[in-house]
Amino acid sequence: MDRSEFDEFAQDYGATLAKTISFSGEAPSFFWQYKVAAAAEIAKSNRIRVDRILDFGSGVGNSLPFFSRYFPNSRVTCADVSGGSLEVSAARFPGVADHLEIQGKRLSLPDSCVDLVFSACVFHHIRRAEREDWSTELRRVCRPDGMLIVFEHNPWNPLTLKAVHDCPFDRDVNLISARQFRRSLVNTGWCDAKVIYALFFPRPLAFLRGVERFLRSVPLGAQYAAIATAPRE
Repeated sequence: MDRSEFDEFAQDYGATLAKTISFSGEAPSFFWQYKVAAAAEIAKSNRIRVDRILDFGSGVGNSLPFFSRYFPNSRVTCADVSGGSLEVSAARFPGVADHLEIQGKRLSLPDSCVDLVFSACVFHHIRRAEREDWSTELRRVCRPDGMLIVFEHNPWNPLTLKAVHDCPFDRDVNLISARQFRRSLVNTGWCDAKVIYALFFPRPLAFLRGVERFLRSVPLGAQYAAIATAPRE
């Protein structure tokens, strides 16, 4: 999908997504909050000081309220190829974040300028041949010992496949297995790359969510988080 197609969905993104995932029993905000909360937990457990966050592929800014909640002392830069989506984001949350339109194959940010790179279900929209280029670029802007946390759809989960199939802005995408993503992080110079699985239970089984932390190595979650650190200089 190119930037014009993302612009097309900018105004109705939330409603379109809500319809697509209605079978889960959860509103989209549940998933946005889940991922930012998980990122905060991961950063804290790894003792990562987070003053600056890059939300790579930030869309219409749906994660911003949760960054404010879970990273209250951090400044966020929202980066996206869709100028229309960034305009919606800035209008929804004025002054909350910086907004950066991605043009070409490089971010207009200096080296080592962020502590945490966050990305939620973006890489499967990137052409296969360009994914490692973007992984390398994200490493460039992440400070030494900073952290990358990328959430992606798990292609081994049948409900995930249904959601992707039914989603109009996921047409013609190529999902990435956790194993492939971890390998690409290693190939592009990230350190300590690992994967944890998440989102095992839909709302009717929400009473089981307390055990999800024991299932992080089981490759059946609806999504996974690929985690790595930038190398020291």
